[in-house]
Formats: sequence, structure tokens, C-alpha cells
Amino acid sequence: MTIAEQLNALNISLPPVATPAAAYVPFAITGNLVFLSGHIARQNGKPWVGQLGLDTDTATGQAAARAVAIDLMGTLQAACQSQGKTLEDVRRIVKVLSLVNSTPTYTEQHLVTNGCSELLGQVFGPRSAHARSAFGVAQLPMGACVEIELIAELG
Repeated sequence: MTIAEQLNALNISLPPVATPAAAYVPFAITGNLVFLSGHIARQNGKPWVGQLGLDTDTATGQAAARAVAIDLMGTLQAACQSQGKTLEDVRRIVKVLSLVNSTPTYTEQHLVTNGCSELLGQVFGPRSAHARSAFGVAQLPMGACVEIELIAELG
């Protein structure tokens, strides 16, 4: 199944690249590597606000991380198109770095991040096997519960 067919089967349509909220670009390409800037979780077009361990549970955090994965794939698609390529040309998802807005005692950041990693696995299959870091942080921009960045390799 192609990536487009997989997205369709999952009833996912990729969004356009969001306009950066500060002084950065949504992606940077060097050689065959694409670096995607951090994307915060959004729900209904607004920041998905919450702090894990305080007012947001792990399952909700996973759903937020899944939503971030969809936005990341939209940006990755735009990065591919800027090079005359498509998502089919993604050779590998290399690295995912996840920041989880959480209390000092919350310890399930890795489970929250699975919401992103698992969706990437469904869409990209074996090409999604990536290195990963998941950190708990005191706060994120606009109070978002999750922010994730991604590095991919193009073929």
C-alpha cells in the first residue's frame, strides 16, 4: 500500500504547513536530511493546552501526540514537494524528539510519545523505525501539552 493509500485508509488528510509563530522556518533540508521544526499539539485549530499529571492523562497526551504526527507529516510532505519529491521518497524517519508538558512527578512521557511513533509506523511501515527521545518539561509555547520535532531522510 502506498503512503497516500495508507493515509486514506486511516481517514487522514494532511494539513498545509502552518505559518511559524516566531523567527524560524518549518523545515530545513541539508543533503538528504529534512529537519522539521517542533510542532505543538493542536485541537480544533488551537493549541491543545494541558499539563500531563495535572489536568491531562496519558491517553489524552497520546491523542495529542498523534495529532502532532499528522501535522508533522503535512510539513514533511511540503518539504518533499520543495525538492520535487513525494512522501514515497522518504527513505526513513530518523529521529523523533518529544517534549511533554508535565509535572515533576509524571513519568509516562514515553507513552505519550507513542501516539506519534505508532502513527508514523502505521503510515511509513518499516521506514518509520526511528531513534527517539521523550522529555518532560515545565512548560511549552502557548501552554501546549506536547511538542514534537522530526528528522527524516529522503531517497
